[in-house]
Amino acid sequence: MVRLTRIYTRGGDKGETSLGDGTRVPKGDLRVASYGTVDEANAIIGIARLHTTGQSGDLARADEMLGRIQNDLFDLGADLCTPEQENPPYPPLRIVDAQVDRLEQEIDSLNADLQPLNSFILPGGSPAAAQLHLARTVVRRAERLMAELAIRETVGGPALRYVNRLSDHLFVLARWVNGRGAGDVLWVPGKNR
Repeated sequence: MVRLTRIYTRGGDKGETSLGDGTRVPKGDLRVASYGTVDEANAIIGIARLHTTGQSGDLARADEMLGRIQNDLFDLGADLCTPEQENPPYPPLRIVDAQVDRLEQEIDSLNADLQPLNSFILPGGSPAAAQLHLARTVVRRAERLMAELAIRETVGGPALRYVNRLSDHLFVLARWVNGRGAGDVLWVPGKNR
């Protein structure tokens, strides 16, 4: 369990921060940008949950999923902030395939309730759906950063798969909370020419 007794440490006052293994790196480091963007996505999901928490039916089910996802995103941040190393003194928290599998199962279940798409979707519809679309775009940015990081350093396969599935999950969930797709805003190519 994490215990925070001090919120400020002054350790980052000169533009550096500590990774999970104690290594000091610039705050602009690609690893820091990756887990910082995961944190940003988590915050947006928190805003989306303002429209799902305490609701019933589909929104209650969506809220349960989003609660699990928010916890997973902290796991992903912990995974990313601790570089891979052989024989670490303490095993770091890592994303595991079971978390990816759960996302896939939820995507399949939600998607079974939706009509096939005939057009791309514009972000919008209900407030929850709009926030989920925003979270999806931030997750895609996190994925791009993680993919770039994986070229330079080791990033766990389950972590990469999780972030890839998560953006799909948020897209399908946004449609699902939009009246199971009935409230989707469809793109009309060339509509305003």
